[in-house]
Amino acid sequence: MLHPASNTLLKALSDDARNELSTSLVPVALPRSMVLYEANQIPHYAYFPTSGMASVVANTPAGQCAEVGLIGREGVTAALHLLGSAPVVSQCFVQVEGSALRVPFTALRKAFDHSASVRGAVLAFVQGQSVVLEQLGACNLFHPADARLARWLLMVQDRVSTDMVDLTQEFLSVMLGSGRPTVTLACGALQKAGAIDYRRGHIQILSREKLQESACDCYGVAAASFLAVGHSITRGGNIRYQAEAAAT
Repeated sequence: MLHPASNTLLKALSDDARNELSTSLVPVALPRSMVLYEANQIPHYAYFPTSGMASVVANTPAGQCAEVGLIGREGVTAALHLLGSAPVVSQCFVQVEGSALRVPFTALRKAFDHSASVRGAVLAFVQGQSVVLEQLGACNLFHPADARLARWLLMVQDRVSTDMVDLTQEFLSVMLGSGRPTVTLACGALQKAGAIDYRRGHIQILSREKLQESACDCYGVAAASFLAVGHSITRGGNIRYQAEAAAT
């Protein structure tokens, strides 16, 4: 049986809020590619990952898509849906298989509306996601593909604590917002630097230090915000100021 303490957001809730929500939590497996919510639809369930990682992807009307967020055991899926009635245009699916505690979205919405503890934790998580998204908007515009790939792999490792990641070229194209030739060149550059080994959809991180050397400075901002999410969820503080403190 998965314990709520396996997820940072659940662990940070008050005892009363966590106990009330726990009656609706169900442990589930998260197989790779499982869709957790679709674009422009209210989800049936929200998921508190306890291992593995989910990717949030936005699509253009022309059918192009790019990753805009990562969710690991620090957070919950469908948090954005709790904030209002505006359609959420992204899709969320499992990128690294793992496990989660699933809750009916209606139960989470009720808890969000009635519990200051749940509301504060969810808002802190959403704020942290927004801080990272703002930084990555600039990153994707100004930094080369190999530096962005290195940054992304470091962010993944922060969430799943593994050196091996199974990734198709198709998804790497989505993550980088680039075609497959660019993906091949980016992987080749990191492999030549001794940071990774890349073979047919499998990336092994050989040296985190070399990966950090190859990554753009945006990783520092993303990492500081990731650390600040945990502190802010627990303390109900402000992500921006805690991220700045963590970066110094």
